[in-house]
Amino acid sequence: MNKGDEPERTFAALPPAQGRGFACSWWGRAWLKALEDTALDGQQLKRGRRLAREGRVGAVSVRPGRLTAVVQDHDATACRSDVLLQELSEEEWDRFLDMASERSGHIAALLDREMPPHLVEDAAAAGLHLLPGIGDLEPECGCGAWDHCPHSGALCYQVARLLDQDPFVLLLLRGRDERRLLDELQVRSAARAVRVPGAEAAEDQAGGPAPRGVRADEAYAARDILPPLPSPPPLPTEPGLPPSLDTGTTPAAGVDASGLEYLAADSAVRAYAMLAEAMAVGHERQPPAAGLTPEQDAVRLTADGRPDPRLTARLAAAAGRTPAGLDIAVRAWRYGGTAALEVCDEEWRPGPAELARARAQLAAAWEDGEGPRLRGTDNRWTVIGSGAQLRYGRDGRWWPFVKEHGRWTPAGPAEDDPAAALAGTPAGS
Repeated sequence: MNKGDEPERTFAALPPAQGRGFACSWWGRAWLKALEDTALDGQQLKRGRRLAREGRVGAVSVRPGRLTAVVQDHDATACRSDVLLQELSEEEWDRFLDMASERSGHIAALLDREMPPHLVEDAAAAGLHLLPGIGDLEPECGCGAWDHCPHSGALCYQVARLLDQDPFVLLLLRGRDERRLLDELQVRSAARAVRVPGAEAAEDQAGGPAPRGVRADEAYAARDILPPLPSPPPLPTEPGLPPSLDTGTTPAAGVDASGLEYLAADSAVRAYAMLAEAMAVGHERQPPAAGLTPEQDAVRLTADGRPDPRLTARLAAAAGRTPAGLDIAVRAWRYGGTAALEVCDEEWRPGPAELARARAQLAAAWEDGEGPRLRGTDNRWTVIGSGAQLRYGRDGRWWPFVKEHGRWTPAGPAEDDPAAALAGTPAGS
């Protein structure tokens, strides 16, 4: 804090900028776009960009409404340059905090010291403009220029690099330091979690705490006078698009951005499928689907999407399989989901009753003398002289398998009739 107890941050001078791009983060590039789109004198701004790129901007002080730095010109003269930006009013900060606290994604990001790019759009929808507009950046420079000069332009360009380091610089410039902002956001978030609409007004009128919610008997008594619930909205035509993670910000160590995007796309498709099932007639009478193990879900993720080779290798490791084993498991999943995967992986010994039922089905499947010669081991019956096999599932259905490259591979969906299951294999053709 400075002597006026006003928040202030000072950033050390930065070395010359390398490469063509001047800023690398979303916030840095957004600041540059706003700066260049609203500049009244493009030539002065270009000269300022050159000074900033050459590392001629000294330490930058950031305070609410003001940027300050000493900028060295090409002739070695130094000028103190200030750039002013209007602070948000208390009422505007109230609206900003209300907007942020209503969106759980913003709360989580801000409390984790991240500034999501969508914050700009949502703030604009609330009537607040975080990035500068035309005429918003007012220069005060020791060189005596009445408008933007190369020194103030260089300072504005340097801010883009500061935003690469910490996007909260923009909010400090608009009037709130990070600590105060996060404290106020936590207070509002906690209050919103327990607030009941109208509770404050009821407490003021009654002179004491208002009751929470509605009494059960009152709600029940009103059942016949309340209007019916509206019909649910129709099912969308397709799954929604997941958010893009290509924000220009380098992912944190250990974060796989492409893997997260793959999971987000998969989640959108699954959410759409779950919604379609929930809206289907008779859905309430269907038993809930069994949960998947992490190993099973890795197979499902591979089967439902088209991951690149690097992600496929990670999914194979998560499934506890070799790449070839994952390919076989994916085939099984596509034929019959969890049940097919279990038959593919598990060899089990049917009990006396189950074994008798399986043998009876095999005997009835073909006319006398027309059936293939089978050699049975546990729940598997291999066709002698042919690379085909029938597997008996715990649900009493038959699954066809064929031998490829020395490994038994699923060859089709399950059938109640063993002859029908074997029909698509070399033994049944």
